[in-house]
Amino acid sequence: MAKPELSAKETARRQMMLAGSQLKILLLISLPLVFYNSLGQIFQLIDTIIAANMSAGVVSTVSFVMQIEKMLMAIGTGLSVAGGILIARTYGAGDMEKFHSQTSTLFFIVIFVGIAILAVVIPLMYPILRIFNMPDELIVQGTIYSSILVGSIIFQLINTIFFAIQKSRGNTKVIMFGNLLVLAIKTSLNVTTMHLIQKGIVPSEKGIYFLPAATILAHATLSVIAISNLVSNKNPFYVRLRFCEFKKTFIGPLTNLGIPVFLEKFVFAFGKAIVNSLCAGFGPTVVGALGVSDRLCGLSTNPITGFQEAESSLVSNNIGNKNIERATGFFYRTVLLTSIYVLIFFVLTGIFRDEIIAVFAKGDPLFAAEIVKIYTYERFDTILTGLNSATMGLLYGFGKTKISMAINISRLFVFRIPPLLIFMNVAGLKAKLGTSAVGISMLISNGCTGLIAGAIALILIRKVLRENKV
Repeated sequence: MAKPELSAKETARRQMMLAGSQLKILLLISLPLVFYNSLGQIFQLIDTIIAANMSAGVVSTVSFVMQIEKMLMAIGTGLSVAGGILIARTYGAGDMEKFHSQTSTLFFIVIFVGIAILAVVIPLMYPILRIFNMPDELIVQGTIYSSILVGSIIFQLINTIFFAIQKSRGNTKVIMFGNLLVLAIKTSLNVTTMHLIQKGIVPSEKGIYFLPAATILAHATLSVIAISNLVSNKNPFYVRLRFCEFKKTFIGPLTNLGIPVFLEKFVFAFGKAIVNSLCAGFGPTVVGALGVSDRLCGLSTNPITGFQEAESSLVSNNIGNKNIERATGFFYRTVLLTSIYVLIFFVLTGIFRDEIIAVFAKGDPLFAAEIVKIYTYERFDTILTGLNSATMGLLYGFGKTKISMAINISRLFVFRIPPLLIFMNVAGLKAKLGTSAVGISMLISNGCTGLIAGAIALILIRKVLRENKV
């Protein structure tokens, strides 16, 4: 295997990642991701509006199945985060032959995993939804919808690993344009579906099945582009099966770092599915109301994952280059940027709350009231989200995935589900609070998690600086 040679542009970018202005390189790498995530959240809102035009039941089905999809994608997230940490450190250390081998190995591992998921999950979809107590009126529709949606998983896994490789090299513009392509295709198809329903060409009760089909086509299109790039000889790190090294030196760390991330994401999505199941006890449309509230909060909380992902990559790069003090410095700059972003959207969504909710309620005052009761409380927990997001970036960068797992599992099973159960079962509380209990539980869990995460970040920074005598 010939030693890969970097272009002058990539060499300059790598040098800036390791020695340039921290705020400048953080912005340079993160802004394309933040821009995509912002547009992505808007496109998700459009998808939710399209679902709402079908019925409140469709919104609830989509919100319910979303957690199942996230549980499956937890495998890809674990591989991408763990693999991203390892290859970013190798890239920062300047060992390009090793980086080349690691990227090929990571790519083919995810192919094998994706095929296995499809073979196992699709035949078991109905009992899975039964386990999560999906309402009887939604179960048949949900089974068909989710079975189609699972078909997109293998393409999403490929795209996730492709993006992890690009991010480790600081090439986030590719990630932005690739994701924008997915959004454009998916949303265009969904809007077309809505138009066909309005024209009477497609029955409204069948329209929901066009939504996952659009997801498959959108991600498959990007996968074709991603694979073409990864196997091209013009790519200095082109992947080939013969370059793979399924050795303990890579598979061991990949497993040790990836399993906690997988468990974190899987258990968190599993817990949210439990929350949805509990929320169904307030009424079949409350799950949809929570889904809308989550999407509204996501206008501020989802885009900042772009800062977190850039921070994680930069921390890993600099650890690989043995620059520990510089690596920790990215945390404080990420906290600053994420907090500013969150506060801006906190104010804007507060001002236009009723107008936004009215779009989803579609003249249904009861559905609108349920959304308001949840969102009124949930929006306040977004203030601490920036601190939590920056902490996750720091923990991932340092490979402290077990700590991040503990934080996020506690978020659900210590700070969210127990309060919700109390509100539902203590005499008089359920009747007094009603749907507001859901929003209050979200506020408690996300608020407590943000405070704890910030304290852990400061302890970790002091510890690593002391150990490295900086």
